[in-house]
Amino acid sequence: MRELLDKLILYEIAPEERELMLAAAGGEGQGPFLRHLLELSGRHGLSGDLWHCYVAWLIASAQNTFSLAQERRAQSKAAETLGRRDLSVLRELFFWPWPPQYRELMICMETAGRPSDAGLAVMELAKSLAQSEDEESFARAGQDFYHRYGAGLFGMNRAFNVRVDEKGRARLNPLRNTEEISLDSLIGYETQKQRLRDNTEAFIAGRPANNVLLFGDGGTGKSATVKSMLYREGMEGLRIIQVYRHQMKYLTQIIDEIKNRNYRFIIYMDDLSFEDFETEYKYLKAVIEGGLEPRPENVLIYATSNRRHLVKETFKDRNDIDYEGDIHRSDSMEEKLSLAERFGLQIYYGKPGRDEFHRIVLELAKREGLSLDAEKLHSEATKWEIRRGGVSGRSARQLIDYLKGMEGKTQ
Repeated sequence: MRELLDKLILYEIAPEERELMLAAAGGEGQGPFLRHLLELSGRHGLSGDLWHCYVAWLIASAQNTFSLAQERRAQSKAAETLGRRDLSVLRELFFWPWPPQYRELMICMETAGRPSDAGLAVMELAKSLAQSEDEESFARAGQDFYHRYGAGLFGMNRAFNVRVDEKGRARLNPLRNTEEISLDSLIGYETQKQRLRDNTEAFIAGRPANNVLLFGDGGTGKSATVKSMLYREGMEGLRIIQVYRHQMKYLTQIIDEIKNRNYRFIIYMDDLSFEDFETEYKYLKAVIEGGLEPRPENVLIYATSNRRHLVKETFKDRNDIDYEGDIHRSDSMEEKLSLAERFGLQIYYGKPGRDEFHRIVLELAKREGLSLDAEKLHSEATKWEIRRGGVSGRSARQLIDYLKGMEGKTQ
């Protein structure tokens, strides 16, 4: 096996993994390598032939000149020659003749829990590679994967957050299991949902689209509407990166990493607002507005907030007024209002009225199979509203969860 691994040029294997593989192939360290496979399986919900999944993982996670060219469908004869040569080596690894007892352990594992996005992609690739009949079909399976999914982290994952390493560099961290929210599962706000859907579909199609601010009352479904875009049909090329307020200063680094990739990226900022003494919003203003280098066409900003203007205003701002003839203006207020104005599409989510709240409760109860009749549900909704001092889609969901719990307790 060492001779095979030494032939690889573009595809890199981490030194510690390489040593585990070589020890296992030499019959001296099969236990540690098997544990490594099991850990990989546990993290991503892999099942079936773990050795095939492992080699498929090496291919899927590779981010080199060949895989990136395949992702963009760019023509690069040198990269394709070297890449296909490496894939022929990886095919020999894929069909490596492990001892029967060890091989049996590799193919009898079952997944524990729902596979991650990466796990699903890798298992699909492993199945295609296993069905290849020769080097040509094996290489074609790898290329088809890059064409469909892309290369590296972005090829196997749809959602990310940001972590900062010890050197102060922002790193994208894949979220292995994201909640699949259907837009149809969100009750009400049809106009708002349609506006966001139309904007996102235009963005995916490469047409002009706007940065979006979803603002309004808490618990009305702003965040859920954004998350629902991720798994809509036709959104396979969409990736979402969640950035927190304290990470604004890393926006330029993040955009530098994603601007040349063959995906559409939404930088998502949830529950965004700033106090009057906070200045992080200026990083966001600079990114949205663009400087000498414009914001890449494959990047949009989606933000949710309970504040329409995002930055807290004070009476002191209103006193900062210059008068010039009949014109008066406040520099402080203009500075703070200008951030919201940079979002070309602003969508308002207001609290539902009592009748709408009851309709949401009835619809959720129907979907959850609650046995309570409509009159009883109306009564419970009214009591819930009084106890909580308000209504929202979130409080309707909490009421239904409460009633389901009580129903199970009385059975």
